[in-house]
Amino acid sequence: MTRFLLPLLIAASLALAACAQREQIADGPRSYQGKPDTHPWDNAPLSYGQGKWTKGDRASWEDEIKTRQWTQHEYKRIGG
Repeated sequence: MTRFLLPLLIAASLALAACAQREQIADGPRSYQGKPDTHPWDNAPLSYGQGKWTKGDRASWEDEIKTRQWTQHEYKRIGG
């Protein structure tokens, strides 16, 4: 009886241990590198000429995003 009961108890204890939840602490938005996240318009445009906005200017960043979306939408691009 104990030969079957001991592995069953070990398996049950491991299954219950796997269900434990770690404490989650919210300390604000973080980027993938662990640094505090910033607004996208606070970043400089890429060096190879893709973005043409002024760093820190939200309006110029939004205009660049609208322009990029317009050129990537095939239906709007062909005039349909």
